Amino acid sequence: MADKRQRVRVQGSWAKPVPPQRGGVHKSGGNPGLHQPEVGNWGNRQQTFEFCLPAKPLRDVPAEKVIEQAGEYDISQGPTGVSRLRLFPGFLSQEEADWMFSKLYAELPWSQKTNFKHGQSYDEPRLTCWYGELPYTYSNSTLQANAQWHPLLLQLRTAIEKVAGQTFNSLLCNLYRDGKDSIAWHSDNEPSLGPQPTIASLSLGDTRCFSLRKQPGPDDGGNYTYVERLRIPLAHGTLLLMEGATQEDWQHQVAKEYHDRGPRINLTFRTIYPEPQPGRLGGQR
Repeated sequence: MADKRQRVRVQGSWAKPVPPQRGGVHKSGGNPGLHQPEVGNWGNRQQTFEFCLPAKPLRDVPAEKVIEQAGEYDISQGPTGVSRLRLFPGFLSQEEADWMFSKLYAELPWSQKTNFKHGQSYDEPRLTCWYGELPYTYSNSTLQANAQWHPLLLQLRTAIEKVAGQTFNSLLCNLYRDGKDSIAWHSDNEPSLGPQPTIASLSLGDTRCFSLRKQPGPDDGGNYTYVERLRIPLAHGTLLLMEGATQEDWQHQVAKEYHDRGPRINLTFRTIYPEPQPGRLGGQR
């Protein structure tokens, strides 16, 4: 919308008056250089004010949408393609999920990863471990290759590959010890994941809210105020697939919660490719 100005002339005493020109009238005996206010009915005088149209149209903040039912959801479509979610509550039965949670909680080699941002190191607010024949780098630090998969993870990978319709060669495991553990807004868009990666996320343990927000448009200057938002409660035994342009066009997080939450394990199966090396075909990172 063009930035136009409209001048509006109104009658009435509620608009800020424009003071009339006064002569040199003053009280006898007073300071002759000090003009005294006139006494009169201001409501009968003609007054003006200036109204400026906003440079940009007013916008409503979109309401957050909640996805809870099983199904396939095309959450956006644009130049990069379709962003799609597939949700499978109850992918594992209660008994299966209980047994797998207790076994993985006790037997996986959990540790706290150190990341780097703006030259400063910080400990991730959760525990992790990595499985795959290639290393995985994010947040300026690397998880080393680990080809010794836990047998239960291999069993889960096979079951998830049948649903996803594709194979996975790596797995990032996250342990949220309580409601204070979290992961900040991000996209799984590292070069090693390739274009439009599919991420298969299996949740075990206490329910945590998985939030998504769309990347702002080119005219928004990085402002997330008016973007679309989704919330998905991920319960014990739930499988979520993120497909298509989801990692390019959306971000996701698991926010801190300030009430009691038990531990939660999140298994994110993915496919990793060797990263391009400097000086080789494909360019430099």
